[in-house]
Amino acid sequence: MVPSPEPQADSEPTFAEASRDVLAYLREHVPMAFWAVTRVENGRQTYLYVEDDTYGLRPGGFHEWSESFCIHMAAGSGPRVAPDAQQVKEYAAAGVNDAIDIGAYAGAEILDADGELFGAICGLDPQVQNDELTQVGPLLVLLSRLLTHALAADRHRQESTARVLEAELAADTDALTGIYSRRAWERLVADEAARFDRLADPIAVVVIDLDGLKQTNDEAGHAAGDELLIAGATAIRSAVRGNDPVARLGGDEFGVLLRQCTVDAASGRTARIREALQARGVPASVGTAAAVPGLGLRAAVEAADREMYAAKRSRTPPSGAP
Repeated sequence: MVPSPEPQADSEPTFAEASRDVLAYLREHVPMAFWAVTRVENGRQTYLYVEDDTYGLRPGGFHEWSESFCIHMAAGSGPRVAPDAQQVKEYAAAGVNDAIDIGAYAGAEILDADGELFGAICGLDPQVQNDELTQVGPLLVLLSRLLTHALAADRHRQESTARVLEAELAADTDALTGIYSRRAWERLVADEAARFDRLADPIAVVVIDLDGLKQTNDEAGHAAGDELLIAGATAIRSAVRGNDPVARLGGDEFGVLLRQCTVDAASGRTARIREALQARGVPASVGTAAAVPGLGLRAAVEAADREMYAAKRSRTPPSGAP
């Protein structure tokens, strides 16, 4: 029999701490080569926290959710524990077998605070295990419930932290447009980047640069340029959700964080920003990128910035052109 984990007297751990404790416990007590706490998002099963002796898999790695064993386990069409995984038809047909050798499998789903699937505890081994492995099923259910509880507590703490940060940044706004300043943007990005690294909550970045501000200032005066900036900020704010921060990054450049935004949803939500700018007669170059596990949110900021500049170059006529 596998011993049950002993309750800790310490204060409630974060989801990251609880995940590492769970994996360390499983590695010590259950003879599997690989254990991970995973996140299911954007059609992928991403490894958030990993204990791996064999496969060379690392946090931030992933495989397609549709090709996983865990999709069948979570749906109830495959067992939580399969000492000989290839004898289970759903597991034998899974696409992940093309990437790694799986002899034995064990898993249990982790639920988010709203009761929806967050991810799974996943155990793999290249070797077939004996039937005693099935005894870990109840333990995995217990541990998954502990992680579900830790995740709910983490979500509550995050909401409280977010409210405090928003209160702190309430006055840190751009004097002209009334939206967040560059300094506030940097703090928001740092906070969201840390959250993404912990939980891989989907998030995307949009960078917008207004076209023709210098020309407007030169030809119609700075008051007209200010009106263009205000119109741009107003258009952007009208096209995003209330909890998506909008900031003026400096000059004629703006940034938006699209929270809870998957890769698939990012293009549609960015299109609404473009349409709002066009409706107000504000020409702009726009770039967008979704954060990817293993690279992080800051890489997405850089990717969105590059896409914006590429769009601007494509809109700018060559020097000397009429």
